[in-house]
Amino acid sequence: MKINSSHADHVSHGGHGGARPGGLSVSESGYTLEFDSTILSTGTQTVTFRVTGPDGQPVTEYTPEHEKELHLIAVRRDTTGFQHVHPVRDRKGTWSVELALEPGDWRFFADIHPAGHDGTLTLGIDASVAGQYDPQPLSNDTRTAHVGAYTVTLDGELAPGEASDLTLTVSRNGRPVTDLQPYLGAYGHLVALRVGDLGYLHVHPESAPGDGTTEPGPEITFMATAPSGGTYRLYLDFQHDDAVRTAEFTVRATSATRRPDAASQAAPEHNTGHHHGHHAQHAQH
Repeated sequence: MKINSSHADHVSHGGHGGARPGGLSVSESGYTLEFDSTILSTGTQTVTFRVTGPDGQPVTEYTPEHEKELHLIAVRRDTTGFQHVHPVRDRKGTWSVELALEPGDWRFFADIHPAGHDGTLTLGIDASVAGQYDPQPLSNDTRTAHVGAYTVTLDGELAPGEASDLTLTVSRNGRPVTDLQPYLGAYGHLVALRVGDLGYLHVHPESAPGDGTTEPGPEITFMATAPSGGTYRLYLDFQHDDAVRTAEFTVRATSATRRPDAASQAAPEHNTGHHHGHHAQHAQH
């Protein structure tokens, strides 16, 4: 199943042509993400926040994107703890959601399309979770993820400023999964975060379940554009047997002109901004 994404524009909100990912700012186009507290406790808790509009008032009308008015992504700054959740909004515009948080510095992303605005926005905010922080090292190049009995493999390269296909293949106990269930209107949901500043790429398959051509696995293919070279963490959400699971990868965006084919393994170059794609690193989740 090959599904291209019509949402490559999530790489750059506001028409920056891929030069700037989303989620780097708490405010954009007059819309601001406001948490009731940016100092949080350890463990499972309810987090509340709102999005204010150009008039300074909480936004209460949204255009749903991928079946939800707001997608909230939570991730610790060391790229662990990824969570993709869908808060509940009250009539006054306050959102609430239950999250399980470990000590450390966290980044939260709100992916929204305010009613009347000309497109989607991704707003980002930092918060601190109290407690002893044990940051984890970034995983090495990872093209295979294990999630319980499931194995997900990643094929394809991220290229700075170039659209490219990323194909993820899902199997369980060594057998291809051919009955993936729709999740948020698709068979997969992919988030990529740029390591260093957690610049946010959010990509969905273009084809949809039930369109007569899209098969429910084992392959899910996204079209993505990296805004720059560097290391990215990729988080794939997929649903099977009525449960949503997340597979994580580390990928490095490399220049197509310097990237060898899969059979070639040249040593990576340092301090040039060009690295060989087979040594990629990944988001996300």
